[in-house]
Amino acid sequence: MRQSASRWRNAAAGLAAAGLLTLGPGTPGASAAQAPRIDLKVLVVDNGDSPVRAITEELKTTGIPYTTVDLNDSGRPTITEAFLSDTVGGAPRARYQGVVLPNEAPFGSGSAEQTALEAYERTFGIPQVDAYTWAHPEVGLDYTGDGGWSGPLDGREAAVTTAGRAGFFGYLDGQVTFEDNSPSIQESYGYVARPREGFTSYVDIAVPAGTGRGSLVGEYAHDGRRELVVTFAYNHHQQQFRVLARGIVEWLTQGVHLGQNRNYFAVHVDDVFAPDSRWDTERNCTPGDFDCPGGDGEGTTPIRMTAADAVYAAQWQQTSGFTLDMVYNAGAGEEWKSQHGGTDALTGQLLADKAEYRWVNHTYTHPFLGCVQDTATVPWSCAKNADGTTRYMSRADISAQIRDNQQWAAGHGLPVDSTELVTGEHSGLKTLPQQPDDNPNLAGALADNGVKWTASDNSREPKQRSVGAALTVPRYPMNVYYNVGTAQEMTDEYNWVYASAADGGSGVCESNPTSTCLDDPLDAATGYASYIAPQEARIALGHAVSNDPRPHYVHQSNLAEDRLLYPVLDKVLAGYRALYAANTPLENPRQSAIGTELQRRAAWQRAVTDGGVTAYRVGTTVTVTAPPGTRIPVTAPEGTRKQLLLGTTEFGTPYAGRLTTWTTPEPLQTALKLTLP
Repeated sequence: MRQSASRWRNAAAGLAAAGLLTLGPGTPGASAAQAPRIDLKVLVVDNGDSPVRAITEELKTTGIPYTTVDLNDSGRPTITEAFLSDTVGGAPRARYQGVVLPNEAPFGSGSAEQTALEAYERTFGIPQVDAYTWAHPEVGLDYTGDGGWSGPLDGREAAVTTAGRAGFFGYLDGQVTFEDNSPSIQESYGYVARPREGFTSYVDIAVPAGTGRGSLVGEYAHDGRRELVVTFAYNHHQQQFRVLARGIVEWLTQGVHLGQNRNYFAVHVDDVFAPDSRWDTERNCTPGDFDCPGGDGEGTTPIRMTAADAVYAAQWQQTSGFTLDMVYNAGAGEEWKSQHGGTDALTGQLLADKAEYRWVNHTYTHPFLGCVQDTATVPWSCAKNADGTTRYMSRADISAQIRDNQQWAAGHGLPVDSTELVTGEHSGLKTLPQQPDDNPNLAGALADNGVKWTASDNSREPKQRSVGAALTVPRYPMNVYYNVGTAQEMTDEYNWVYASAADGGSGVCESNPTSTCLDDPLDAATGYASYIAPQEARIALGHAVSNDPRPHYVHQSNLAEDRLLYPVLDKVLAGYRALYAANTPLENPRQSAIGTELQRRAAWQRAVTDGGVTAYRVGTTVTVTAPPGTRIPVTAPEGTRKQLLLGTTEFGTPYAGRLTTWTTPEPLQTALKLTLP
């Protein structure tokens, strides 16, 4: 087999030299007789540095199969011709459609492994990404001393070039600003250099302290090979990488690969119709909470939207082009109405605008659905039965909370999806440390009411899991607190949590430092607008541009009084629209769609990990087989068609200049087949 493959490669090399044959993904016109089989899998050569790890994470979250060769593992396989290619049914096969390297020559220039890899890329037309390297002629760039520059890129603005917009970075539509989250820390270092012959810059930057522009990301075509050369350092969490990662991966796969990547942003507003307790700025706690001694909250004005707040919410949605998910407690609203003369302008206004929102069941009165809480001590504990077992809320009581809220919605014409649920405080699910297991009555109550998707807290349980027949949908908590109505209250509580004890804070940061800990307390009058809102917007935008569909959650109190949520959302949406072209809209799915997406991703990852997926391209035909019933994520160029037993049909939906979808083989077909344009 090896001899046969070598003869084919020698012949192909001769034809390529004569200008008669071009191989690889960039040759849709090649006939099946000419074209080799190219498996839809990526080879990652990992040296442990963050740039390679970042690209690997991007491949994983997209759903692209990959094989890793760890350079730090003494038992790793050797890169040889046989490792990279073979023959199948007498035809040559390339095992990998693209190669990710730490730099341009990690095995050493001229070494046997480097030579084998370069010959493979040349023979099959396989693209190579140099995850991070410096500017020098061997990668098609002048030295930085020749009109370039090297140094920290924090806060600097890069831009997609005309060539980048015409190619795989065409989903971007503006400047890409490098993060500068701390003036005392260097966050990203880079080499800005002038391209040489054969180099096409896709992302460049004005040369600091110089003239003209220099490349940060570009393609170097030479010696029958193509390299994507990246000359700035990064990790997977940095926004500049997250924004550019799609283009890097699309270039690596030439726009034909398994998996798909979209940008998502959904926001759940909990406690709609119900009031929320208010933070006590003197006692640094919330009256009525178990850990706030000296008051039960009586006499403290709760925070609740007004009819004017509801009008503003509907108008904001129309102006922003974004839909909120209203997570409602109808019974709490009815209790409020009965305590305030039997009328409620807020409920009336929200019901008048009910079609403007998506609605999610949050139980009727927002009780704790887990164990019965014993509040005799702080923190609380689970009450016990006489036999010492944990005392839980019953299945009947949980079911009533779900059912009564659904029935109220039906009676008032709310467009509710009964398969969705958010329990109060995500209760019923395990709550560490007091309740290490789910309420055993929860799964049955969910089934009784047709609930398939129940929310969980992503900060506690980031992975989707089953609760009986239902699945969780992890949600990101936003640092816009439920118990504040004004910017000053928000800043006061934020200072209490994140300032040092010496500065009047809780001291939590001394024992458990986080990235949100403060060097100095924020100004009560300006801290929210100048610090908290921009930081929360940056975090949320980071999630939105990371192919992460998980929703964020806040509370109705954040739409009341100072309306603290809107500055955050406005910054997220404005930041997104400044970055992305119109062909890459921000997806805004509801909870059931998010749950379905996470479920499909998990099933796909299992199929890939278990070796149940085979995918390859021969000329203009892509063939994919997977375990029966598995939905297959595919990304392909616009114009791609899905093959039927007779003829073809449309494939996928447009996104970021590509077609993407979850799909399966057609009836009577054992494999998914696509015809590329």
